[in-house]
Amino acid sequence: MSFVPVSVNSHFPLQNLPYGVFSTASDPTPRLGVAIGDEILSLKEVQHLFNGPILSNAQGVFAEKNLNKFMSMGKDAWKEARSSLQHMLSANNHILKDDHGLRGRAFVKQADAIMHLPADIGDYTDFYSSIHHATNVGTMFRGKENALMPNWKHIPVGYHGRASSVVISRTPIRRPCGQTKPADDKPPVYGPCRLLDFELEMGFFVGPGNKLGDRISVDQAENHIFGMVLVNDWSARDIQKWEYVPLGPFLGKNFGTSISPWVVTMDALKPFVTSNMKRDVEILPYLKHDDDYNFDINLSVSVQGENMVEPAVVCESNFKHMYWTMKQQLAHHTVNGCNAKPGDLYGSGTISGEEQKSFGSMLELCWKGTREVNLGNGNVRKFLKDGDNVILSGYCQGNSFRVGFGTCEGKVLPANI
Repeated sequence: MSFVPVSVNSHFPLQNLPYGVFSTASDPTPRLGVAIGDEILSLKEVQHLFNGPILSNAQGVFAEKNLNKFMSMGKDAWKEARSSLQHMLSANNHILKDDHGLRGRAFVKQADAIMHLPADIGDYTDFYSSIHHATNVGTMFRGKENALMPNWKHIPVGYHGRASSVVISRTPIRRPCGQTKPADDKPPVYGPCRLLDFELEMGFFVGPGNKLGDRISVDQAENHIFGMVLVNDWSARDIQKWEYVPLGPFLGKNFGTSISPWVVTMDALKPFVTSNMKRDVEILPYLKHDDDYNFDINLSVSVQGENMVEPAVVCESNFKHMYWTMKQQLAHHTVNGCNAKPGDLYGSGTISGEEQKSFGSMLELCWKGTREVNLGNGNVRKFLKDGDNVILSGYCQGNSFRVGFGTCEGKVLPANI
């Protein structure tokens, strides 16, 4: 138990302690923090309390304006920091608890904080690693017999996204404009996207990277994965459809990717490891690992239109539906000598389950526009409307506690024509 009050349904108990970057109206300088209950512990204010063998000589890492340097320090430093934080926030530890002056400086209400991107994201890659999502999309466009491309079960398919348009939760997303082809027998046209979509994803941040020309093996990949966030990879389906051949996603994807502000560490997620998905195809040795590295993370998406009093849940899914693990994604990404760097972000791809209610995009929920998604009280959608606020949430359920990610939100603004 922590001396900081934590409700039973809080996403941020002592078992979690996710990292983020925040500022306040009175102090606009971004600084590192850890979420505990409804509070944020400012790490700069308590850096002198990190007295372990690694961090006692590197306390200044907690005075940085982003997490990149801490991410680069590696697994032993992360474990030591987590142990120190749990100790200083424990109800039985009086060093911080009883120092009222320090407590007054060190804690900020989450409601009073402005959240920033947790890292300087140098590169962003998005994968396509949920077999149910890939099967659904393939079935819509190629038929059930050819739903999965021949390479899909052999490699973690992905594309290089746009790091500059990754934004923190609650940043509005403007409806993109671009080129589309509404009819096969007519020329393409320019205008606002008509088929705007969300994609329910998660992402992980790279810790220590690798040199150009080297690789990260699947057996070592865990040492390079710092933690996870919620990801909404916004998609303009009509722009994407016209442009994706031959080189894949471009303007239909690069206008905005939203992430949640709190990075949940892999140590916090360890109790929720679950079985890797079963395979019916033999994969190459460089992608094989015997240990389970999938996670039981409950996920949901809600949509709230401008005329709606409450958001409506449109999707309930789970990260355990992933076919390719994060270890395999990182190992494949670097097997050709591509260099990863601290703070790089890798997205999972849309996470869909087998049931319709678990489909992680409007494209699947409305099945390419052939059915409506009911939001209640006469509100229906096929794709997103201007003014819609899309809310992703995720948590792991423990025994009387939750390890959660908070929310990842974004409101759709009208196109800037």
